[in-house]
Amino acid sequence: MNRSFAHFPEFLHAVVAATLFAVTLAAPVRAQVVTAVPELQAAQQAVGRADRADADQYAPDLIAAARQTLSQAQAAAMGDRRQRKLVPQLAQRAAVEADLARARSEEAATSARLQQRRGEVAELKRKLGMEETQ
Repeated sequence: MNRSFAHFPEFLHAVVAATLFAVTLAAPVRAQVVTAVPELQAAQQAVGRADRADADQYAPDLIAAARQTLSQAQAAAMGDRRQRKLVPQLAQRAAVEADLARARSEEAATSARLQQRRGEVAELKRKLGMEETQ
């Protein structure tokens, strides 16, 4: 006879319920620990600024490195005391990498706009030059 899930022993139900309860309670605590470190908050904000500056398009390697370092810092924040000591350093490194990605992205976008404007000026000069000869 095959037993269905409805026939699980009460003990197993209690274990599953306790596990789910612990996971539900632990998630907000983990989030509080991760965001309680000011350097982590600064790094998260720096990555957000880089995202808004289209760093994925103009500086993909730099923003990927920043995200990876931020992820390492967040993981360290959840670790033991020795790992938590590394959090400020990792978070600051992530923030610096993200800021560099943002700066490179803004530089590339500005250069692209400059090239576009130079092309427009050249086109206007060409048109004006043609009108003057007629």
